[in-house]
Amino acid sequence: MLTGGPLDVLTGDYLAELTMLILGRDRLKDPGLGYAKTFLRQLEDCLGLAHEKGVRIVTNAGGLHPAALADAVRELAAKAGVPVAVAHVEGDDLMPYEEGALTANAYLGGAGITACLRAGADVVVTGRVTDAALVSGPAAWWFDWAPDAYDRLAGAVVAGHVLECGTQATGGNYSFFTAHDVRRPGFPLAEVAEDGSAVITKHPGTGGAVTTGTVTAQLLYETQGPRYVGPDVTARLDTVRLDPDGPDRVRISGVLGEPPPPTLKVGVTRIGGWRNEVVFVLTGLDIEAKAALVREQLAGPLAGVESADWTLARTDHEDAATEETASALLRLVVRDPSPDRVGRALTSSAVELALGSYPGFHVTAPPGPAQPYGVFTSATIEATHVPHTATLPDGTRVALPPSPPGPTPAPQASDPIPAPPAFEARGSGAEPRDGDPGAQPPVTGRGGAGESPAGPATPAAPATPTGTGGPTTRAPLGALAGARSGDKGGDANIGVWVAGEAAWQWLRDTLTTDLLQALLPETAPLPVTRHELPNLRALNFTVPGLLGAGVASGHRFDPQAKALGEWLRARHLDIPTHLLPPPAPEGTRP
Repeated sequence: MLTGGPLDVLTGDYLAELTMLILGRDRLKDPGLGYAKTFLRQLEDCLGLAHEKGVRIVTNAGGLHPAALADAVRELAAKAGVPVAVAHVEGDDLMPYEEGALTANAYLGGAGITACLRAGADVVVTGRVTDAALVSGPAAWWFDWAPDAYDRLAGAVVAGHVLECGTQATGGNYSFFTAHDVRRPGFPLAEVAEDGSAVITKHPGTGGAVTTGTVTAQLLYETQGPRYVGPDVTARLDTVRLDPDGPDRVRISGVLGEPPPPTLKVGVTRIGGWRNEVVFVLTGLDIEAKAALVREQLAGPLAGVESADWTLARTDHEDAATEETASALLRLVVRDPSPDRVGRALTSSAVELALGSYPGFHVTAPPGPAQPYGVFTSATIEATHVPHTATLPDGTRVALPPSPPGPTPAPQASDPIPAPPAFEARGSGAEPRDGDPGAQPPVTGRGGAGESPAGPATPAAPATPTGTGGPTTRAPLGALAGARSGDKGGDANIGVWVAGEAAWQWLRDTLTTDLLQALLPETAPLPVTRHELPNLRALNFTVPGLLGAGVASGHRFDPQAKALGEWLRARHLDIPTHLLPPPAPEGTRP
């Protein structure tokens, strides 16, 4: 990023829910730790270059101990002979919070970052701020925005959300990855304007791609409704407009902001207990009977264990040409408050079945000891109870008040919103395309818009007749739609989008909550909520409780729901034939 082109501020997002648990365990071992040590190693290589180019560095790598990391940066700079001013932001750490809590951190906004930059800081280190604050804080400094410039702040927050996961905005983890060369995607950057609009792009000559599709995918990532609630502003995702602005350039505009709530989110981690696992390989015939035998044989050793979950993955193929493709995997995951009940004695008893169980018995790893697992929960706290503080380069400590309350702006400008552009790629392996002009898919039913935890979602538009029927093709949803999924604690979200108005009408009318739960049976018992984002031609589903106690607990096969959207795209349903891309010519590959 420093050598590829011009840059004013370089940001680094080092924190996630799982990271906070890891840093909490580090702090238990050494109270002087609790920050991301990898940041210091990276800074050794680029601090001098950043200073030479006049680039400010803003990072949340301070984790649980931003003051300690700020001191370490000063020490590194002194050794390197680089005269940089270092500041840090703190106040998010709420420990001691409650019995059993390992970490408890409020999600701060960008005001502390803004104050540090205004005081001349070259490097700003924070603890737990929102990911988007790493962009909105510098933007407010650069343009001297007031705390109640909600529309401008909302635009910067949306830009920050696009940037926060790096190359996910430039083709990484992208449904239509075969449409672009994404072997080594470049990192995204945002050219933020004074009015809060921004252009997402990347340095010339870097890999990957910036398209309306890649930006849409990231906009849908780990969001839970039309209102994207933050400590500085509530950004209305249903007002976001995306427009191509040249090769590898997408303009974000039209974002409306509302006042933030009077509370801040608090992320709490704790040690939930101890876990262990064994994976049995079942090969050839009678897979179900082999699995049943193992479960019966281990019933005794598992009798006193608090939780034992069995999963049989039928990865086996009939008449397979290789042993691996003839095999299924039976996974046992155990959890208990005591490490002894799920320790090596238990896993050893599984391995000791080797000479007296199903034919072909073997496991994927030797017996191992129990490992601690974490639990993530979230709560709220009055913003006035959190001492958001900026420690400036000269040591002055500045208390930052919460963002001011204010009237909620009018819902949306009456000016017509331009339709989102169609994706630029065509043909096999490309991003989806719309049908012929004027083609209309049939109506197949509707789902409700639902409600966001932050407030009511934009009401669903009334059903509009879109045709009287037509030929359909049984095909995977992913032949038409892209998806991006992720986690928020124990909850998952799935964003689904299409290109073209006809495809959007079909998706909106067809992919109801009931259909989603039928396509993804794991979600069926859960209270799934659906939100519509017409400007993005997208639906966003929240699935509370799918991930149990969060990623650190290892609750399910895909503990962060990263592939949940790709599973949905792989499910088959009847799609209007005219909406699907033409088949690839014979002799070609996607």
